[in-house]
Amino acid sequence: MPELPEVETIRRGLSKFILQKSITKIEVLCTKSFQGDQTQVEEHKVTSLKRFGKALIIDLDNGISLMIHLRMTGQLIYDGKERYAAGHPSENFVANLPNKQTRVIIAFNDGVLYFNDQRKFGFIKVLPASEISSDPFIRKLAPEPWQMTVEELYSRLQKHQKSCIKATLLDQTIICGLGNIYADEALFAAGIHPERKSGSITAEEARAILESARRVMEESINSGGSTMATYVKADGTKGDYLEKFAQVFRKEGQPCPRCGHKIIKIRVAGRGTHVCPHCQLKDSHA
Repeated sequence: MPELPEVETIRRGLSKFILQKSITKIEVLCTKSFQGDQTQVEEHKVTSLKRFGKALIIDLDNGISLMIHLRMTGQLIYDGKERYAAGHPSENFVANLPNKQTRVIIAFNDGVLYFNDQRKFGFIKVLPASEISSDPFIRKLAPEPWQMTVEELYSRLQKHQKSCIKATLLDQTIICGLGNIYADEALFAAGIHPERKSGSITAEEARAILESARRVMEESINSGGSTMATYVKADGTKGDYLEKFAQVFRKEGQPCPRCGHKIIKIRVAGRGTHVCPHCQLKDSHA
């Protein structure tokens, strides 16, 4: 599944290709992948592309929006004068489309946007723009790191005292946007072991976590995403966050960039977790 920086990268990339273009027709090939009445969006122009967490929102000039979630294997492939691909890469990026993995076809006045999804977990949903914030999928999302204050994060951590800090950070109803990669990176930058109980985190440590989360996610967005799970940018090129900026994720066995001890991989909250056992002490409360 793409993490927030990957979806933000896709939003920025696709804006160059479909912004101010009119949707002429929508063809639904898989009813599971499309929710709503496609006639509400046909013959209307794209006015903006937004993002709520990992959901991409396409706003139209009639007050209607398309919510798109790629989930595990979703792809958005725009085929016009050039072909541009976003999402989980496969031979679909260069194949003749539509094919057996194409679920929805969105035709524009000078090109076609294909929504492909091998596992059918992703979706496109039609809804009024005014109802996006109250949609059940969006409503449960907590603020993103840039929208949250230190005091708010600290308060939320104290409400989940017995959960380990990594599990708490991965909960999108507590703080939105931190997936496995960025939780590991933020906790390393803050010097906090991922198995620490959330209730043991001090207000100052909450500040360090929040500031670190903002920084690592901004670095990833600026570098085009992590490409973990082989997600790529809208022009088909890969992001390079893991290569250029990641400090611990997928670095097990390598020396810690801070102290030189070997980074190890453990399992926390059911996820592979990368940690420096010297810089991130389990019993530290300072």
